[in-house]
Amino acid sequence: MRHRKGGKKLGRNPAHRRALIRNLVTALFKYEQIETTDTKAKVLRPVAEKMITLAKRGDLHARRQALAFIQEKKVVHKLFEEIAKKYMDRQGGYIRIIKKGVRKGDAAPISVVQLIPTEEMKAEVAPEKTEE
Repeated sequence: MRHRKGGKKLGRNPAHRRALIRNLVTALFKYEQIETTDTKAKVLRPVAEKMITLAKRGDLHARRQALAFIQEKKVVHKLFEEIAKKYMDRQGGYIRIIKKGVRKGDAAPISVVQLIPTEEMKAEVAPEKTEE
């Protein structure tokens, strides 16, 4: 029985699974939008959101923790300098998963994972009513 055994295994051993997640997180912050299977997207979301939270903290220890996980130094720099500033006012929910359809070869369900754009964050805040 799998009672209280958290996390998806993704059909991989632990080292391969960790490498896959690191690659997905790095690609997401590099390109700001990636296409992957639904299950991988659901595993990716909490890890990527934790990285953004680290970047919002912005101290040296947080930067070193991010460098230990994300594989490219330039991507970590982009995360701390650009992406974190975009989400300073937001308390979570930085990632959106949009279901796209199925992959032609094996009919695996595919999703698009993207960082929520700044324009949409401004639109979510309801404008105040003016009295006339």
